[in-house]
Amino acid sequence: MSGNQEVIVASPVTPHPPPKDRKLWRDLTAYWILGLCNNYGYVVMLSAAHDIIAQFQDGTTDDTTTVENEGEDTRKCHLVSTGAILLADIIPSLFVKIIIPFLPFWVNFKILLAVILSASGFLLVGFANAEWMALLGVVITSASSGIGEPTFLSYSSHFNKNVVSTWSSGTGGAGVIGSLSYASLRALKVSPRDTMLIMLFFPALEAVSFWILLRKPTIIPLNTSALESTEELVTDEKPLTGFKEKLVYIKTLLPYMLPLALVYFFEYLINQGLFELVYFENSSLSQASQYRWFNVDYQIGVFISRSSVNLYKINKIWLMAVFQFVNVAYFLTEVIFFYTPNIWITLVIVLWEGLLGGGAYVNTFYRMSKEITPGRRRFAMAMVTQSDAYGIALAGFLAIPLHNAICALPPAYRKVVW
Repeated sequence: MSGNQEVIVASPVTPHPPPKDRKLWRDLTAYWILGLCNNYGYVVMLSAAHDIIAQFQDGTTDDTTTVENEGEDTRKCHLVSTGAILLADIIPSLFVKIIIPFLPFWVNFKILLAVILSASGFLLVGFANAEWMALLGVVITSASSGIGEPTFLSYSSHFNKNVVSTWSSGTGGAGVIGSLSYASLRALKVSPRDTMLIMLFFPALEAVSFWILLRKPTIIPLNTSALESTEELVTDEKPLTGFKEKLVYIKTLLPYMLPLALVYFFEYLINQGLFELVYFENSSLSQASQYRWFNVDYQIGVFISRSSVNLYKINKIWLMAVFQFVNVAYFLTEVIFFYTPNIWITLVIVLWEGLLGGGAYVNTFYRMSKEITPGRRRFAMAMVTQSDAYGIALAGFLAIPLHNAICALPPAYRKVVW
């Protein structure tokens, strides 16, 4: 090397940060609205469960409903538990969720079907003149939700990972808005038929959000290194192909599925087997109104926790299942012995129950968006959506005999502490 030659040392190349996506708000907002609309009908049907049963058993839908099985030596109970409405609201959804992951991913067709079914469900319940017709409306609404949830969550694998958190927040918002809107409209003496007609706004909003507000994703081949700018670069696994390969892969999802299923089993055993039996005689609210406002309170807890994943993350979902079991023990003993002196104490516990349920849901799917590689995330998301439905369906079956057994007990009387 000659003395007048200059040695050039290459410096490390500093990569430029990816350009800021200025239209990301469209995807985040759209997924929040889609979560809201997808779960709205499901929530409304559960909030209306007490009224749906009452209007065909005793011909009234207001808060002066005569409760079946009522007498001096019997408890105030409907002969049919709201668990029956829960089964009509979850079994079709569960069936759809089981088969959806194995079907072709025709996203536009599935969402169109979900929107049509949602609107049809509201119309059937609103115009029902027989119990079977109302239950058919609940079933159709359930099928709509069952199509939407795995489809939207699978589709989220093509977007920024934060759409999972906004979707979860939207589903939590559906709980609050759905239960609160139904309770408020009924409190304003709006008829059940007009209430359901007003709610047709939400299937229309779902269609607008999906086909107009949400951007069409640019599908990038998974064997390239051009992954989402917000995700770490990972070595992708081969996408799942074939029925057998998908079945074998399911066992790796059990750590996500089992805790979530347990949380929802305990949660809905409370909501549909025990909520309607909790009654504070000295409240200004009727028993039917108390049931509605317990649902509103619960959904507020769900909304808060489903909106919190970007602030606080929880990895030990099984711990939430343990806490939810403690809640079951409280409500079971409460409806038997009526020992809680004030309705506000129960409202706090109901809020806590909702926080646990919503927290389990959002943290499960957020963990999956971080831990499962993009090539397998679409199938995994669709499969794990089944786990809460398994827990809810089992709770619905158990809620009916549990409700009937408690109703057969001698009545309890509450000691009121002012």
